[in-house]
Amino acid sequence: MSAALVTACFWVLAATLTALLPMRRQYVPGLALLVTAPVLLAWLGHVHGGAVFGLCLAAVVSMFRNPLKYFLARLRGAQPERPE
Repeated sequence: MSAALVTACFWVLAATLTALLPMRRQYVPGLALLVTAPVLLAWLGHVHGGAVFGLCLAAVVSMFRNPLKYFLARLRGAQPERPE
């Protein structure tokens, strides 16, 4: 197993542990995971090709769909509600 896949497995475990936290404590680790995701996706795509990149991109977008919707709305100039 490549170093990129091992790192991706640890990233998934960290994302799972973050999801188990109460919502108010998810912001910092969740943002860190969201920021590191493109680097990890690029590494996986470089090592294993486009199909693996596409599958992993779909998984990341699925896991972070609400934060991504929030940031897209902010980029469009809307003021979406933040969950408490």
